[in-house]
Order: sequence, then C-alpha cells, then structure tokens
Amino acid sequence: MRYFVTIGNQTFEVELAQDGIRVDGEPVSAEMIGLAGTPLRRLSIGARSHVLHATNGESPGLWDLHLDGEHYTAEVVDERTRAIRAMTGKTGAVHGPKPIRAPMPGLITRVQVEVGVQVAHGQGVVIMEAMKMENELKAEGAGTVSRIHVQPGQAVEKGALLVEFADNG
Repeated sequence: MRYFVTIGNQTFEVELAQDGIRVDGEPVSAEMIGLAGTPLRRLSIGARSHVLHATNGESPGLWDLHLDGEHYTAEVVDERTRAIRAMTGKTGAVHGPKPIRAPMPGLITRVQVEVGVQVAHGQGVVIMEAMKMENELKAEGAGTVSRIHVQPGQAVEKGALLVEFADNG
C-alpha cells in the first residue's frame, strides 16, 4: 500500500509492502508498536528508538504527532485519494493559520505571545506540561494572534482551544 505523508511543506511517499518499508523509494528499517490503551507508540527507525504520541487530527487523514518534544501535524492520504484530489483540484489543505488546541490534557506553564503579535510558521506560542514533559506548541503558519484562551497555571483538557489567529494575507 502506498501513502503520501505531508509534514509542513514536505511530502514523503511511503510504501508498505511485504518485503519492507520504503520512503521516497529508499528502504527504511522501521517498526512501530502501540502501547495498549494509550495513544503512545514505540517507533524504532534503524538503531534509534522514540516515543511517539499520535492522535487523530481535526479531519480524516490529519494526525497530531509529538515526537522528541516537537509537535507536528501530518496529513496522510492513500494513492486513490491523492489521485482524486489531483483530478478535482482539491488539496484538502487548510488555508490560513490554524488555531492551537491542546494535544492532550495538561497544564499551561507559559504563554509566549500576546494578542496582536505576528507569529511565523514554527514559532513557539504556548508551553504546556503533560505526561511530566514540557511541550512547546508552535504556530503551524504565519498569522496574528487574535485571541488567547488560557493563562499560566490553567489546566486544560485534550482539544481545548488555546490560541486563535487572524490571517496575515
């Protein structure tokens, strides 16, 4: 089965076959094992091992990923979906800045922006403590902070709206 995984501005072709995994045509030694009853997975790539926290995103095919203290949003589509999008001109991409939501329950320890501040793609916005780790939640696109819904010391649930943006364009 062939998938197309987009993270940021990069798209990778991932092929899962009986003889192994290929990323952009290159063989990759990888294994992922889920921890029962949790969104945690152990991801081994070559000799390196990582703890991956993966949850479904806001729409089908979107995933919220936390790996080594970094947050990523990945869009995963199969060959058929990609072909249909190419024929219809629909990309499935969200236009404009995406609000920041809590990826898991936790405690807000710092808010690094103020209303009216312009942020760049990848800029840190909120520091959240979850699972005994501090996680920096970053802007997924450029925009202007339009509303902040949290303050330091506030406990939040998974999916809670933390920061909203207005489009700079």
